Amino acid sequence: MREIHTDLIIDTIKEMCIKANHFLSEDMECALHKAAKEEKGALGKQILNQLEENLTISGQEMIPICQDTGMAIIFMEIGQEVHIVGDQLEDAINEGVRRGYQEGFLRKSVVGDPLIRENTKDNTPAVIHYSIVPGSEIKITVAPKGFGSENMSRVFMLKPADGIDGVKNAILTAVKDAGPNACPPMTVGVGVGGSFEKCALMAKHALTRKAGEHSPIPYVREMEEEVLKKINELGIGPAGLGGSTTALAVNIETYPTHIAGLPVGINICCHVNRHITKTL
Repeated sequence: MREIHTDLIIDTIKEMCIKANHFLSEDMECALHKAAKEEKGALGKQILNQLEENLTISGQEMIPICQDTGMAIIFMEIGQEVHIVGDQLEDAINEGVRRGYQEGFLRKSVVGDPLIRENTKDNTPAVIHYSIVPGSEIKITVAPKGFGSENMSRVFMLKPADGIDGVKNAILTAVKDAGPNACPPMTVGVGVGGSFEKCALMAKHALTRKAGEHSPIPYVREMEEEVLKKINELGIGPAGLGGSTTALAVNIETYPTHIAGLPVGINICCHVNRHITKTL
């Protein structure tokens, strides 16, 4: 049994929150650079070049890549041979987020009650997803999520007879409805199967997969490639002002489901698809 102290978890999450908000992950930066080179529209190319310039300034001046520094989404994969010592784990995770957003001078965007709406002033609590896995390590993924694109996300409870075509149409419908409101170019995370809440969680998790890294399931890979092509043919373009780059990636996860259902979750993220992973 390996012991991991919560002080290490706090410090790690603090640094991850700061880094994720100031530096785009390498996969997303490469996808953006590729899109800027291949964009067919003059205005679209100009916008993509400006987004790349924004990344450079953010890194040099330590200014967040987006003014919406997001609600902290945390995925914790905890090895079953790990013994966590110190504070309560959830308190430690939130303390890491608190320190990251306060010491990093990041915008605090969380309200303590969804209807009373008083700001918590430290961007906590985070949304935390736990899973117990084999081994003696903890894998932490921090994915700060802005709500311009989050608000454009959808869940469709399709009929089994809708099949693959129904799933494709659901994704395209969500992207069309989102239009410029999701701050394109976007990354589209999709969860197919499971239940109402499972498909949404898979869609969220799919956003943390590296752009350009496809599903190992052949038919899912084909669907990712086909839907990305169709999305980019919509002409929404960078910032919704037209062009051949509406999305940088479509990432799909699947899970077994009930014989009577075909749940599909679509979680859209703008080009600032922040995700950073560290293993302790």
